[in-house]
Amino acid sequence: MSSSLPEQVTAMEQAARAVPNGPAAAAILAAGIGAFSLGLLTTLAQASKAVAGALTFAAQVGPLSGKSTLAVVAYLVAWAILAARWRGKEVHFAPVWTATLVLLAFGLVGTFPLFYELFPSR
Repeated sequence: MSSSLPEQVTAMEQAARAVPNGPAAAAILAAGIGAFSLGLLTTLAQASKAVAGALTFAAQVGPLSGKSTLAVVAYLVAWAILAARWRGKEVHFAPVWTATLVLLAFGLVGTFPLFYELFPSR
């Protein structure tokens, strides 16, 4: 064995740095956007009968069909845009992670009945 352990670690670190984190950061932030979209749509559907009606893509499922479909679409669109924008780039990950956690938290709150029932249906 001609190579030593510190040289191997350095080579592994260099290989890891050679792969940009932009596409991964795009997927993570897009997940936060999708979760926030679901929370927002849930709250809007509770607050407005018109929105609930517009989100009813399948009568058997009700507004949930539109909420879940549009949340997935929001995730996919955000992922596509961010991945294209950050392809081959190294993104500072801390702000992406912070924004994702904030979006996830707001999305989660928006799906809790204790929150969305504060907005009576009109």
